[in-house]
Amino acid sequence: MTDDVQQTPAADSTTEQAQNPNELTINDLQALKVIIDIASSRGAFKPNEMVAVGQTYTKLDAFLTNVAKQAEAQKAANPGTGA
Repeated sequence: MTDDVQQTPAADSTTEQAQNPNELTINDLQALKVIIDIASSRGAFKPNEMVAVGQTYTKLDAFLTNVAKQAEAQKAANPGTGA
């Protein structure tokens, strides 16, 4: 019976998340970036913590920018997929 589930083509992301709830997605990382923005604007971090928060934010932002560029390049390379 599990073979039938595994052979299902194109399972939606909700099903995939239910199968492995510990997996981080790009949407999760984008949400973390927003959380950092909100928390820092509300003064949630002490001054001595701002360097670590800023460095982490910068790395996260660079990663998400790179992922977005890769997605655009893949979409341009495969225009017929409709993604």
